[in-house]
Amino acid sequence: QVQLVESGGGLVQPGGSLRLSCESSRIIFSIYVANWYRQAPGKQRELVASISSSGTTTYVDFVKGRFTISRDNAKNTVYLQMNSLKPEDTAVYYCNAVLQAVGKKYDYWGQGTQVTVSS
Repeated sequence: QVQLVESGGGLVQPGGSLRLSCESSRIIFSIYVANWYRQAPGKQRELVASISSSGTTTYVDFVKGRFTISRDNAKNTVYLQMNSLKPEDTAVYYCNAVLQAVGKKYDYWGQGTQVTVSS
């Protein structure tokens, strides 16, 4: 069974930074689209950032300029660097990897890591 394992969450003060990591021993991130989603209490899960197999990155407006998604192919790890954190960034953050092949879609999720921004 494919597992994505997130780490790096925690409690941080407003204005602080965290770096989330997502690792897998079963898939090769460089051929997938890797995404970071988040879900705050009482809200729907929302896409935060994506990185394509070619390395193209996209972000939702509310994190542009603050968050950076990246991938280290040698370590087979995807990162989300989060700077200038705000209380509204508090959520469980999920790593997701998607590969659309002919006739089949591969879609894997991690278990999530809690990020809490509070003074």
